Amino acid sequence: MAINWNIDPAHSEIQFKVKHLMITTVTGYFKNFDLNVETENEDFSTIKKLKFTAEVDSIDTNNAQRDAHLKSADFFNAEEHSQLRFVGNKYVADGDDAKLHGELTIKGITRPVTVNVEYGGIVVDPYGQTKAGFTVSGKISRKEFGLTWNAVTEAGSVVVSDEIKIHAEVQLVKQAVIVAAA
Repeated sequence: MAINWNIDPAHSEIQFKVKHLMITTVTGYFKNFDLNVETENEDFSTIKKLKFTAEVDSIDTNNAQRDAHLKSADFFNAEEHSQLRFVGNKYVADGDDAKLHGELTIKGITRPVTVNVEYGGIVVDPYGQTKAGFTVSGKISRKEFGLTWNAVTEAGSVVVSDEIKIHAEVQLVKQAVIVAAA
């Protein structure tokens, strides 16, 4: 028996942060994303499958000109690479904290990535839906995924840092139980 969990997009957000001119941080979001998790039971240490996707065209940094630049060939090249994808392959829990290991694909380049996961628990909402909550955080090198555009200021500082911080608040909704054929 397996349990399928889908993301509740109204109660979830996928965020990234990057240093600009190495003095401030710019925050961006993916507005369109999907996550499906299959577990053996309600204990998430039994994750069998995990697949996350985000639509590159849904990037929002609260600045239309910057968003267009991020979607261009200088960065994500949304025209050729419309999604980024993370496929989890190992979940190691230690109490309410865990490490999620998987393969992240951005701009056609796949690399292993490990993120930190804080398990918030399971509750039944006022509508009878069983929900599970998580906070996910991690860091990646954008250059490892072919996101290499940069510029240098007159003083020699880079415009965009290599390190990207990832933060997600995720709420999953339990779906119908899947009964495996014998």
